[in-house]
Amino acid sequence: MSTEIRTFRIPDLDGDAAQAELSAFLRTVEVERIDTAYADGAWRILVLYRDLRLKEESLQIETAIAAALNGWRDRTASRDGLGRDAVLPDELVPEIARFAPTTEHELSVIVGGRGLDLGPRGAEIVAVVRSTLEDLID
Repeated sequence: MSTEIRTFRIPDLDGDAAQAELSAFLRTVEVERIDTAYADGAWRILVLYRDLRLKEESLQIETAIAAALNGWRDRTASRDGLGRDAVLPDELVPEIARFAPTTEHELSVIVGGRGLDLGPRGAEIVAVVRSTLEDLID
């Protein structure tokens, strides 16, 4: 989620509506920084922010992918007589959920930096992520 910028102008005269607009906006975002300046009879407010709706949506997507991956890990571990961590390490689940790789190449970038090779399970992991994303869209 990237930082966005929005500016507001609150005039000295009849600034109530502009102040109300700024207040309403600030309740819907995660503020990273606010800069102000006064010129030509009005305050200029620059707000650097992250949209909370996008943040909430991203968290919901990550949670759904992590849950699906954990379910797949349980089934695969049971089927193959392995521990969950042997199928897919615990610390990779949130990383995969965060980046939501939809190709094996994207997945290899995420796990390759950790020196891991998921072998034939890579295709299964990508399928779980894709399926989860498709379910969320429908």
